[in-house]
Amino acid sequence: MFEFFEGQIVQTTPSYIVLLVNGIGYLIYTADPFKYEPDETKTIRIYVHQTISESAQYLYGFYEFEDKQMFEKLLSVSGIGAKSALAILAGNDRSGLINAINSDDIKFLTKFPGVGKKTAQQIILDLKGKLEEFSQDLFTPEQSISHTELSNEFMEAKAALIALGYSEKQLDKISDQLLSSGATSTNEYLSTGLSLLTK
Repeated sequence: MFEFFEGQIVQTTPSYIVLLVNGIGYLIYTADPFKYEPDETKTIRIYVHQTISESAQYLYGFYEFEDKQMFEKLLSVSGIGAKSALAILAGNDRSGLINAINSDDIKFLTKFPGVGKKTAQQIILDLKGKLEEFSQDLFTPEQSISHTELSNEFMEAKAALIALGYSEKQLDKISDQLLSSGATSTNEYLSTGLSLLTK
């Protein structure tokens, strides 16, 4: 089983990145692909989790080792698959997630795609009191100058949110707030959108 890869980002899409490692391009699904910018001159480390089934193999990548650990904790919960686990981690709110689990906050957990009331209850049952090893970091999206056009960055972020499981209807409700948020990069739009969707 792989622990991490070190290589160069050569492609980003709304749902995955391609990491070039010693001449081999690895397709790696990640919660926030636009956090990684293609740059063949820069070597980065990505922590990975591999799943193997009868028909396919998948790699899931994480910027920090703790995110990989949290992903694996979520996968251990009955009813949580890789896509739902990535959607939960995409919020970049480790503190909010841990607090929600430890305080039985079902409403917070059911805001994520693929997580209904029954699954939220199962998350709490399986993980409550078992996440003390995680630092409860809270990431706040960076704000920048006003940007109201439907830019490529906005559309890429929207595609990434859809890839995580959010619906067009949900995105339509936050579009005005997102466009007036001051975000300029794809990752800023994505982070702000996730913050609005899980508020």
